[in-house]
Amino acid sequence: MNRPLSSSDPGALLAAVLAANETTPDPRLRQVMAAGIRHLHAFALEVDLTPAELQVGLDFLVEVGKATGAERNEGILLADILGLATLVQLRSARHSVEAGGTEPALVGPFWRAHQPLRSNGATISSDTTPGPRLEVRGRVVDLDGTPVPGARVETWQASPKGMYENQDPEQEDMNLRARFETDADGRFSFVSVRPAGYPVPTDGPCGRLLAAQGRKVMRPAHLHFIVLADGFKCLATQFFDVDDPHAYEDVVFGAVGSLLRKFEPDGHGGYRLDVDLKLEPGEARLPHCPLP
Repeated sequence: MNRPLSSSDPGALLAAVLAANETTPDPRLRQVMAAGIRHLHAFALEVDLTPAELQVGLDFLVEVGKATGAERNEGILLADILGLATLVQLRSARHSVEAGGTEPALVGPFWRAHQPLRSNGATISSDTTPGPRLEVRGRVVDLDGTPVPGARVETWQASPKGMYENQDPEQEDMNLRARFETDADGRFSFVSVRPAGYPVPTDGPCGRLLAAQGRKVMRPAHLHFIVLADGFKCLATQFFDVDDPHAYEDVVFGAVGSLLRKFEPDGHGGYRLDVDLKLEPGEARLPHCPLP
C-alpha cells in the first residue's frame, strides 16, 4: 500500500510524479516529460511560486491559445520572444554550421502554404507595392560548394510598411511571396522591394508580456527563406538588413551575425542582395506551416 505524500517533502512529490511518467510507452516522450517535470518543479521551488501566480501563468497560456488563428500564431510568437525557437534552431543545426552550412533562423508565424511557383527572375511584388527595387540573386549548394539543382526555395517578406500581406487588406493575396526551383547551377533570382522592419504583434498576451518586461518589440528588416532538396536537411533562415536601426535588437533573437547583410545599392536607386544557401546532407522534411 502506498504511503500518503508529505506536504513538506517536495522531493517525494517529484519522485512520485516521475514514477508515474515511467509508464509512458514512447521513450522519447518519456525522456522529454521527465526533464520537463524536473525543471518545472525546480522552477516553482526556486521562485517560491504561489497559487495565485500559477493561475496567472495558466490563464496566460489559455489566452495564447485563444489569440491564435488564421492571421497569427501567438504560440509561435511566445517561443520566439523567449528565445526558445532560436535556441532549438541553432542547436539542431550546430553540426551543419560548424561544417560551413548557412545558419538557420526562425520560420516565424507568417509563412503560408501554397505560395505561388514563379519563374527565376520574376517580380514578386505587385505593381501597387511601394518602395525601392530589390534584386535578389541566390545559389543553393552543398557544404562543399557543389550546386544543388532542382531545389525548392520559398521566400516571403514584409512590405515597406512593415506588414505581411495576410495582415494588410490593401495588399494583393500572396504579395511578396513566392516559390522557386533552382536551375542546373543551383541558382534562383527574383525582384522585389526593400523590406522594412516591424514590431511583433503587441495586442495579445505576448505583447502584454513584452510590455511588462519593458522590452523593445521590433524586428529588423529581413527576407525569409526555406530550402528543400532531396538528400538534404531542410534549411529555414532569414537575411537581415545590417543598416536597419534595429539590426542588433531583434526582439526574437534571430539576427545572428552571419545573417546580417549589406543591401548593396545598384546605382539606379535600388538595391541588390546576393546569398548562398548551404545545405547539410540528411532527411528532407519541411517544418510546420503556420498559415494556410
